[in-house]
Amino acid sequence: MEKITREAAFKPTLSKGESKADAISKAALAIIDQEVAAREEKTARLREARLAKEAADRAAESATATRPRKAPKQS
Repeated sequence: MEKITREAAFKPTLSKGESKADAISKAALAIIDQEVAAREEKTARLREARLAKEAADRAAESATATRPRKAPKQS
């Protein structure tokens, strides 16, 4: 036989409104977590693309770079 304790005998139950609010809160938090994960994934993808483009631009710039012209001598 199971021992009856104070917590088991007087277990608090949520009212209808509280249980509905709890379900809505859990659903909202799940949606927010999904949006945060999607935003972080997109940010990481865009950062990688930007860094790759900057590296390609630097490589193209160094390949086409010429020595700077010397200023004409003034007497």
